[in-house]
Parts: sequence; C-alpha cells; structure tokens
Amino acid sequence: MSGRGEDNAGRPPAGRPNRLIGEKSPYLLQHAYNPVDWHPWGEAAFEAAVREDKPVFLSIGYSTCHWCHVMERESFEDAEVAALLNEGFIPVKVDREERPDVDSVYMTVAQMITGHGGWPLTVVMTPSKDPFFAGTYFPRESTQGRIGMLDLLPRLSALWRERRSEALNSAGQISTALWQSLHGPAPDPAGELGEASLHEAYRQLSRVYDPLQGGFGRAPKFPTPHNLRFLLRYWRRTGEDGALQMVERTLQAMRQGGVCDQVGFGFHRYSTDARWLLPHFEKMLYDQALLVQAYVDAHQATGRAEYAETAHEIIAYVLRDLRHDRGAFLSAEDADSEGREGKYYLWTVEELGGVLGADASRLVRAVFNCDRRGNFAEEASGERTGENVLYMGRSWRDAAESLGLAETELRARWSSARETLLEAREKRVRPHLDDKVLADWNGLMIGAIARAGAALGRPDYVRAAAEAYDFVQAEMVGPDGTLLHRYREGEAAIPAFADDYAFLTWGLLELYEAALDPAYLDGALQLNDRLIECFWDEERGGLFQTSSAATDLPVRNREIYDGAIPSANSVAMLNMLRLARLTADPALEAKARAIETAFAEPVRKVPSAYTQLLMAVDFRLGPSREVVIAGPPGSADTEELLQVVRSGFRPQAVLLFRPVAEGAEDGHDELSRIAPYTAAMVPIEGRATAYVCREFACERPVTDPGQLRALLAGEEDGT
Repeated sequence: MSGRGEDNAGRPPAGRPNRLIGEKSPYLLQHAYNPVDWHPWGEAAFEAAVREDKPVFLSIGYSTCHWCHVMERESFEDAEVAALLNEGFIPVKVDREERPDVDSVYMTVAQMITGHGGWPLTVVMTPSKDPFFAGTYFPRESTQGRIGMLDLLPRLSALWRERRSEALNSAGQISTALWQSLHGPAPDPAGELGEASLHEAYRQLSRVYDPLQGGFGRAPKFPTPHNLRFLLRYWRRTGEDGALQMVERTLQAMRQGGVCDQVGFGFHRYSTDARWLLPHFEKMLYDQALLVQAYVDAHQATGRAEYAETAHEIIAYVLRDLRHDRGAFLSAEDADSEGREGKYYLWTVEELGGVLGADASRLVRAVFNCDRRGNFAEEASGERTGENVLYMGRSWRDAAESLGLAETELRARWSSARETLLEAREKRVRPHLDDKVLADWNGLMIGAIARAGAALGRPDYVRAAAEAYDFVQAEMVGPDGTLLHRYREGEAAIPAFADDYAFLTWGLLELYEAALDPAYLDGALQLNDRLIECFWDEERGGLFQTSSAATDLPVRNREIYDGAIPSANSVAMLNMLRLARLTADPALEAKARAIETAFAEPVRKVPSAYTQLLMAVDFRLGPSREVVIAGPPGSADTEELLQVVRSGFRPQAVLLFRPVAEGAEDGHDELSRIAPYTAAMVPIEGRATAYVCREFACERPVTDPGQLRALLAGEEDGT
C-alpha cells in the first residue's frame, strides 16, 4: 500500500501552527500551518471580532476540494495575503462536512448575492454574524475580470473602517432576506402533492436530458442518483418507456466513462465534460452510496447483470479504500496528489507499456481510448499532457466486436490487466484520504450496502453494514443518548444534525429488511422519535437542519432541495411512511404528510429539484404492500419466500420477518412488540408463510413461492 497525502494535502508543514492545530478535521489541519491566524468556528472568534472591532472573514471548504487547495496555495500560504487578513479581519475556517449547518446558511447568502455558490466559499460578516459580502474562489491577484485577494481585502477593510454604515445596512438587508429564504413558506393550503407533480417532474427532466450522452444538462455533469431512482419509480407507475431509457442510458454512460475509475472502481465526483469522459477526480462516500442504490434499483427493475456488476464494483472500492479498521466508512479521497489533480489516476502510453507489456498494453489502449498525445488536458492551460484517463465510451460487446474478439475473452484479458494496473498504481503517492467518520454519510452507505446484500445475495455485505452501525452505536452516541455527527482519531464531537438522524434511520430500515433483526427496526424508530423531538418545526411543519438546542447561527434552516445529497426532510418523509407501514402507526403517516404539505408550494413549482421527496410521494400514493414472512430462520421454505420478495423491483413494499422461536406462537416475540399486528401471523401447517396486505386490506396467507409471486405481481399490473 502506498503512502497517503499528509494532512495538508501532501505538503509538509511549514512555519508555526495556528489555532487550527488542535482540531480534528482533516480540512482544518490542512490549514494549521498557514501564516493566516485562523480561528475555528466558535464564540471565541466572534468575541475577538467584537474586542478588536474587525469583521469576520469566513472561509468554508473541505479536505478533498481541488479549488480549496488552489486558493490555499495561492493565498492562504502567501505572507502578503496573510498579513492583510490578520490585520483587517478575524479569519475563521470551517469544514463544511463537519458543520453543514454553517455551510448551508452562508451558501444561501452567496447564492442570494452572486447567483451561484461553490467551494471554497468566502463570506465577510459583522461580529454579530450578519454577512455583507460573499463569493467563492478568489485568486491572489486580480486577473481576467476576477478580483484578487490583494485588491479585495483592502477594499473590504476600508469599507468597514470608513463606510461602516453602508456595510451594516447591506448586512441588515441580507440578513432579513436570509431569514425569509431559510424560514421557508407556510404550509400549502392546497394540501398534499399528487400524480400531477410526478408527471411534471418527468417532463422537466425530459427537457434537460441528454439523449446522446445520458445525464441531465450540459457540462459539468453530476450523477444525481435520486433523479434516476425517481425515474425508475415513474416508469413503474406509468409504464413510460422514456423514463426507463433515460435511466439506462445514463447509468451505462457513467459506467463506461472516465467518471468511473476503470482500474480501482468507484465513481469520481462529476464529469467536467458532457460525455462523462474527463472527471473531477475526488471520490466522495455519499456518491458511492447513492450510486449503489441506483444501480441496484436498475438491476431489480430490468434484471440486467451489468447493473449488479457495477454495484459490486462500487462496494469493492468502498470496502477496500474507504473503510475504517473497525468497520465504519470514511469520508472521501482527494482529487489531487503530489500537487496535481488526477495525477494518481492518469497513464501515459509508455507507462502502460512498461507495466503491462506490449500485447496487453495495445489491448488496453484500444479499449480505453489512450494515445501518445493523451486525452487529459491541464485545466489552467488547456494543453494536453500526454496522460490518459481510461474510459470506454461503448459497451463491452461493441468493444469486443471492433477488436474481433469474443466478449468473454476480452473481459478476461482486461480483468488480468486491470489487476496488474491496480497493483502498479498502488505504488504511487495516493491522494489524501479524509478519514473522518460522519454519521449521515455512514447512514447512506449502511443502507446501500445492506440493500445490495439482500438484493444480490451477499450476506457479507449485510455483515459489513451491521459492523458500521455497531461502530456508530459504540463511538458516536453520547452518554445522554445523543447522536454525534463526526468521529476522528478517538474523538466523537458535534451534536448531530437532522441529516444524521434521517440518513441513519434510512440505513437502519435497509439493514432491518436485509438482516431481519428487529433490533434494527427498533433502532430506526428510536432515531426517528429523537429526530421529531429535537428538529420538528411546530409552526410550519417539517424539520430544521439544527436541533432546538443549537444557538450559534442567526437562523435555523429548513432544507428541502435534493441536491448532491437528498435533503433530510425528503429522506425523513419516506422513512416515516415506511415506518408507518411496518408498524401500523398512523401518527408516523401524519408526520410524513405534514412534511409534504410544509414544502408542497416550492415542489409544485419545480418538482424536478425534489426527486427524493417525490419518491416519498410515489410511495404514499401507493399501492403499498406490507409483507410479513413467518417461519423458521434460515429454513429452505423461509428463504424461498424471502427471495421472492427481494428479487423484484418493489419500492412500495415493506418486509417484516417473524421468526418461529420460543414465544413466537403466543405473540410475545420482539417483532410483535414493535409491530403488534404481526402477533397473529404464524406459520401454517409448519411451513413458512407469507402474509401480504395492500392498502389496509390483507390477502389470504400463502406458503407457496409461486403464489406469493403472483400476489406481488398484482402490484405491478395494478390489480
């Protein structure tokens, strides 16, 4: 195994440390030796701003962010820029992954002021946290119409000293608009959403779909798996073949493109071009988790093995490179190594020949579009470097046909070559690994890998998901039972956000349906109860991002937009609907519907921006199925019935398992405590039995897998 980058993205520390040296965040530690007198976010920083009568210069990023590294090298490591920051401001650094609440509030500010956002995020504010300036990346010196730090900082400092009333007036207006924006609309008097919103979301996605290359919009292209998962549900509901075609073309194009790491597996963050060929090279845990869900969905919906194969590949990458030695999942890998983006992943023709030999090298070059000029160009200059991103751009069948080979032979030869390339690549300096453990992202991966384990017949995946949850339980829950957001190097800290509770609940629901241990279902219920208790907006419905105990932000945000990661509200709505069906608790159904009405107004306007929420709407519209299997654990007849339920694409079905054990026959087992309606559901004539209920009415129990398959098939044909 080769060495990882250091805490400051592979660069050795220089100079004396600043206040960030005592932090756990890899991103903050990357800046711990900057000459900038950074403060971590906290009251001490704002007290210093009051005491010294200075504005706060807030910089937000994350450890695997390429442009954050660029701004650090250009400006934050520069003595002249540092002097301006230290003299005129209180500089504050925030890791957006540790403090998504801070990032969300001030990203909204940047979008309000500039019309766009991104990282690094730069905000200047008063000591009372009211912003009056925002932007993203700034170079050291002004260039090509973009103001540089050496010009910007003196202007902002002079504004504060000489025209403070202008700054304060601007801050007041921005803060008022911020409160109105983040507080959100009142509940929609028109009530819940219906099929019309599903149809409109499909139409909107169709208009921006790229029929040639797959994906949505122009470059850059992001995976956005919840768009694809929504479209699969829309196809299933309506029979609209166009929705399925959009999903399949996109999933295939991504897998064949350079946005997929062809050698080591897993997906890069996004494609810089429209063809999925040239990626932005960072790898995020949440992308892997959400893409596993999308590929498993597609496999279940179509039966095509290639989607299951891709899910296996993503999981192989995560288990190999993003797993803590005690089972939890780590956050991300950087785009950069040795100071260059993508260096770890690129190959010259000479390197391929040296590693593989002439014959294998020729094959790889032909399949993966490599040449001596290279297909990779430096972003700054646009000049080709002679290096190649491996990408296919076509199917294995088409590639084999063009080379005059059988597909099986081509795949076998590539498999051998890939292992050789991976072994050689491991000897390079690896990109920096952000090794913090986040509760929310672990929830996503727990759910994804557990669901893949159940759907693809891999109990080892289910065990890996359970080990990750065991870690969270052991290390990221405080003495009072409060979930904590971040763990690193033996320290768990930062009170959890709504995303942590919602995503971990989602993970436990998938883990329950995979492992069928009622402790996971009980854990999901407890997390959901705590989520409602601490985050519910009693005035307007829905969930705040921060708990009622949070006091260090000027406004509590309610997030609903399903961006790179789905919102906590969207995920929680579907969680609550599933829990309501699993436990027959109408109060949970009512809470889910309250989330829907709380945000119905913006969703009606642009439903394609809320596809995770629309998956919950699709579930609520039904028809739903509750399937209870009662039988001996591990018996052949039990496993046959479970396999029927797991083999198809049934996103509106929930599964419970009632094991035959001591006490099970008289209704005193653990499952019947959680879901009392299951107490009377027992095996018939000693055989495992399936009980299927639909829309509050139950079918005749069956013991034959074919009969169960027929009952569930009625869900697809609308009977």
